Amino acid sequence: MKSFLFTLLLLACLLNSTPADAIPARARRQLQSNSGMVTMPLKRLHIPRGVDLHPQVLLQQHINRGSRRLARMTGREEPSEYALRSELHKRLYLLESGPGSRSGAAAAIQGSNFSRRYYRTGLAAAAVVSNGTTGNGITGTGNATTAGGATAGNSTNTGVSPLDIQAATSGGVTVAKLPTANDSLGLNIEADDVGYLATIQIGTPPRDFQLLMDSGSADFWVAGENCQSQQGGCGNHTTLGAQSSSSFVQSTQQFQVTYGSGAVQGVLCQDNVNIAGLKLQNHTFGVASAESIQFASDTTPFDGLMGLAQSTLSQEKALTPVESLAANKLIQSPIASFKIPRLGDQLNDGEVTFGGLDATNAGLTGRTAILDTGTTLIIAPPSDAQKVMQSLGGTCDTQQCTIPCTTQASLALSFGNASFAIDPRDLAVLPVDPNNPTGSCTAGIQPQQIGAATEWLVGDVFLKNAYFSTNVATNQISLAKLSTT
Repeated sequence: MKSFLFTLLLLACLLNSTPADAIPARARRQLQSNSGMVTMPLKRLHIPRGVDLHPQVLLQQHINRGSRRLARMTGREEPSEYALRSELHKRLYLLESGPGSRSGAAAAIQGSNFSRRYYRTGLAAAAVVSNGTTGNGITGTGNATTAGGATAGNSTNTGVSPLDIQAATSGGVTVAKLPTANDSLGLNIEADDVGYLATIQIGTPPRDFQLLMDSGSADFWVAGENCQSQQGGCGNHTTLGAQSSSSFVQSTQQFQVTYGSGAVQGVLCQDNVNIAGLKLQNHTFGVASAESIQFASDTTPFDGLMGLAQSTLSQEKALTPVESLAANKLIQSPIASFKIPRLGDQLNDGEVTFGGLDATNAGLTGRTAILDTGTTLIIAPPSDAQKVMQSLGGTCDTQQCTIPCTTQASLALSFGNASFAIDPRDLAVLPVDPNNPTGSCTAGIQPQQIGAATEWLVGDVFLKNAYFSTNVATNQISLAKLSTT
C-alpha cells in the first residue's frame, strides 16, 4: 500500500483535536435536553438522470459545478462559460459513439431529460441573474496523507448495487429516519447520494418547506408566490408570501445569487421560521421572484436553499439561520454538524445538528477542516489523481479516472493524527456502461486543475465517511470519525 503526502487547500482553520466518547442516544438525550442544540434530518436529493444522459456527461457536469463553487468560495475568478463548455465537449469525444451520434452523449444534448439535469448540476445555462456571488472565504492549509491499497471494506465484489443504478436513473428522495439526537433534523437522500435536504416550517400558519442544505454558501431563500422562471412559473414547489402567511412582511431590499448551477433573485422578507422546534421570530431571509430552471423545475425536489457558511459571504447581507439561532440564545454556538448518509447502506440515518455535535455519530471530535457538502465528487489535480488511482488499481488520465466496479480498495485522507478511510462503494460511482455493473466505473475522485497544483476540492465522496461540523463564530470546521455502534 502506497502513501502520498500532499497539502489540501481547504476553506478551514486548523484546530487542536480532542477525543470524545460516544454516549448512548437515550442517555445523551437526557443530558442534552436543554443543551441549546437542534438536529434536523437530511434528505438525499435527486433529479432523474434519464436514459439519454451518458454517465461521462454527468461526470463532467459534477466537475464543472465543483470548479465554479470553489472559485466563489475562495473569491477567485470563475472559469468562463466557454471553458466549461470546452471541458464538456472534450468529454463527448471520449465516448465510443463520438460527437454527433444520436446513440451517444451528443444525442443527450438534444433530449429533454438531459436539459433538466444539465441545467441543474452542470454548466450554467441562461441564468436569471447575470452577476454571481463572490466572496473571500476562510482559507487555510493542512497536511494530509492519502493511503491507497486493496483492503477489506464494507463493499462486496459484485460491483455497483442495483439500488444505486436505479436511483441514478429514476431519481427520487429517500426519507431519513427520525434523528437520534435532540434538536435534530434528518437528511433525506437524493438518488445515489447526489444531494441532501431537510424540512423546516415557515410562516403563519406554519407550512413545511424542503430545503437544500449547503455548507458552501450563506444565503437562505425560498420561492415567492409571484416567482417566475424560463418555463413560466416556478414549478410545483411550496411558495411563500402574504397570501399564505399572515406574519409575512416583504421589504424592498433586493438580492441576487448565482451558484455553480443555477441563479435566483428577489427581495428580502421577514417571517417566522421553525427549525426542529426552535422558533425564530421575524427572521430575515430571501423570497425569490425569479429562479433559473435548476431551481424552478418540477423535478427539483426542494423549495429553497439554506446556506450555512459565514454570513460574510451572504449576498443578502443577513444572518444565516444558525447564526440567528445562536444570537437569540436558542443554541449555544453557531455550529452546524452533518452526518451525511449513504444510499447503499440503506440506514437512512443522515442528520444535521445545530448548536453542537451529536456524540453518537463521532468517535473523535475537534478534527477541523472546511469541506463542501454541495460538491459530489473529490476533484484533484491530474497528477495527484493519477498517482492515487494507480495505487487503487484504477486508471486515470487528464480527463477522467475509472476504477473496477468490484473494487475493494480503500483510500484514506489523514489530517494531523486522524485518518479517515473512504468506503470502496464511494470510490466506484456508476458503471461506464450502465448495463455492466461489474465492469469499469467512473471513480469518485476525478482530475481537474481547479487552482494551484496542490489544491483539492473534497465533496460528499469523502464526507459520507466522516462526521462534519462547522462553527461560523470561530471559523472552525471539525471532522470526527463516525461511530461504529
